[in-house]
Amino acid sequence: FTGWVDVPLDENETPKAKKLAEKIFQFKIDKIYTSQLFRNKDTVARIFEYGNIKYPVFLHLDGGKMQKWGNYIDISENDFPVFVTEKLNERYYGKLQGENKETVMKKYGEEKVHLWRRSYNVSPPGGESLKEVFKRAVSFYKKYIESDLKKEENVLIVASHNSLRAIVKYIENISDEKIIDLEIPYAGLIEYEFDSQLRLKNKKVI
Repeated sequence: FTGWVDVPLDENETPKAKKLAEKIFQFKIDKIYTSQLFRNKDTVARIFEYGNIKYPVFLHLDGGKMQKWGNYIDISENDFPVFVTEKLNERYYGKLQGENKETVMKKYGEEKVHLWRRSYNVSPPGGESLKEVFKRAVSFYKKYIESDLKKEENVLIVASHNSLRAIVKYIENISDEKIIDLEIPYAGLIEYEFDSQLRLKNKKVI
């Protein structure tokens, strides 16, 4: 259970960045948002490496010294702003963080662990439920990303499984009961198109 343990990308999965970059940069991207976790920021850096466009500059949005001392005045034409927030971090797994999933399943049972990992209201011991992740991730989405979408900007969100599941739940209006069935594949890419009122017009799994 990784959660907020700040590990790098799985070495075997990094080649997918090239294919992702090819898919992503067929579009004009205006802004990118990602979490504070290294594996998410590393994903952004890798897709830029293969995208053959500008350099990512990571700008923090959550206050504190990283935001205050960044104090950027302007970004050059060779740079691209990537906005960083812990609101897009993976679910916090509490006492399960760092534990082996198979060992935990043997101890608590597969059904209980499945509820901890995928249900909406049930939280792992000392950790966050998806409902709590939804609260922080979707409040951020509404404040920042919906504002960008209203300006007809193309936005890329690079984050972890459960923060993305929370945002997808909001966008697609998935019920609390049905969200347990939603899986987003590793290195998956979903394209959403909205109308001027931010109503969902189209969805593509690319």
